Amino acid sequence: MGRGGELRSVLALPAAMTMQVAHPAVGAGVDQHSVFRTDPWGRGERSLRSVQQWVYGGAEAEAEGRRLRRLHAAIQGVDAHGRPYRALDPPVYAWVHATGYPVYLRAQRYLGTRPFTAAEERQLYGEWLRIGRVLGIDEREMPGSVEEFWPYYRAMVRERLEPTVVARELAAPDAAVPPPGALPLRLLWPLLRPLFTRFRAFLTVGLMPPEAREAIGLAWTRGQERRLRWFGRAVRVVVPLLPERLRYLSIAREARRHARDQGVCHT
Repeated sequence: MGRGGELRSVLALPAAMTMQVAHPAVGAGVDQHSVFRTDPWGRGERSLRSVQQWVYGGAEAEAEGRRLRRLHAAIQGVDAHGRPYRALDPPVYAWVHATGYPVYLRAQRYLGTRPFTAAEERQLYGEWLRIGRVLGIDEREMPGSVEEFWPYYRAMVRERLEPTVVARELAAPDAAVPPPGALPLRLLWPLLRPLFTRFRAFLTVGLMPPEAREAIGLAWTRGQERRLRWFGRAVRVVVPLLPERLRYLSIAREARRHARDQGVCHT
């Protein structure tokens, strides 16, 4: 799988986002301050561009990290349990970033050519820590090694995650999603929406680690597991055959082109 800009990485994002908002503070912030219900397509596009900037933006990555912190600085309120929250509380902000790592590993098992080796998992976690520094995440809130990460992660899942309103919405197969902007899609949306929301829910729950899925109260059957494995086999065959303009998002595609110009090999 690609690092942040390849199609298979995009397929894993809904699972990570749902784990993020299952934290009551994150869920409350998104519920009360985000436009994800009224403009999910615009929000999704902005989020994808931001993620690509973290990975491929070079000097612009740090500027994007500062922009995100400014954007989140005013996000605060009271969660569903009556507890005050701030989006930039270090443990909360770190959790949002941390969720991507276990989801990426799980997605690799299904959508990638093979699972990561232990060495590759350590390398990936090192990359995650470097991106965290770009985002301004307090280093004390992110475990410094893979071995330290898993006890932290399990404790967060066990003690903090719950079926928040937003987590249930994102994982619902019948979610109310407004049509995208393109006219043909708007006209066809009454027919396409049920297919889209069921597929999104399928990937969200399937690519989420089982312990997180259980903490949020999401069901997953053996039949769904079999379908996910068949879907993964198809993805492994089809995605590498796609032209680069379809396989990679724009910023990632440009970064790959620049690397080739500089004589750096990409897989």
